[in-house]
Amino acid sequence: MLARFLVRAVFAALGLWVASEIVPGVDVTTSATLILAAVLLGVVNAIVRPVVFILTLPITIVTLGLFLLVVNAAMIGLVAWLLPGFRIDGLLAGCLVAIVTGVASWIGGMVLRDDRGGRR
Repeated sequence: MLARFLVRAVFAALGLWVASEIVPGVDVTTSATLILAAVLLGVVNAIVRPVVFILTLPITIVTLGLFLLVVNAAMIGLVAWLLPGFRIDGLLAGCLVAIVTGVASWIGGMVLRDDRGGRR
């Protein structure tokens, strides 16, 4: 279980690195900050995001799920606020980072999927 979390953190770090290269307004100072941001993002997504998701469920339903992009951007913004050396300038940059890291996490999930034939 810890190994799966670490592999997911590596894919999140890759997503954050790609986002820092292609999204204007994103700055990561060192590779250690990048890895720490990925691990912290995993922790924030496990603890804070479910609470925020429940609180924003009505607006998420009204927007047909598009508000989840804002929730994901807020989680990345929270990580940037907590971690010196990781900077996100504004909501648009946060949304773009959320898209890039979401794609990277999706690819990581495809790599980690079980081949047992059933769903988890």
